[in-house]
Amino acid sequence: QVQLVESGGGLVQAGGSLRLSCAASGRIFSTYAMGWYRQAPGKQRELVAAITNGKTNYATSVKGRFTISGDNAKNTVYLQMNSLKPEDTAVYYCNADLRAWGSSIRNYYWGQGTQVTVSS
Repeated sequence: QVQLVESGGGLVQAGGSLRLSCAASGRIFSTYAMGWYRQAPGKQRELVAAITNGKTNYATSVKGRFTISGDNAKNTVYLQMNSLKPEDTAVYYCNADLRAWGSSIRNYYWGQGTQVTVSS
């Protein structure tokens, strides 16, 4: 069984910062990528940032403000969010593309989500 546990969400004023953390645990054979998605009310879930073997990818809306970091070998990923805007308000989900022990295929796993609210 693989679990992803997130922490670090909360309420912040516009212009402020938050840092999200995510740790994957369980019978993990190999991790290929980790990332963060978000879903605002009434909108589809969207990719915020992802990291694979040190290479990063960001949504256009967060480039220059958010920084993803982590270690696939340690199954951890972080999202440093600076200069937050009200439109960043959403539930943020950690995601991992990994292969579990006893499985021959890769699967996507999700955390439970953490609320980020940015007030104007």
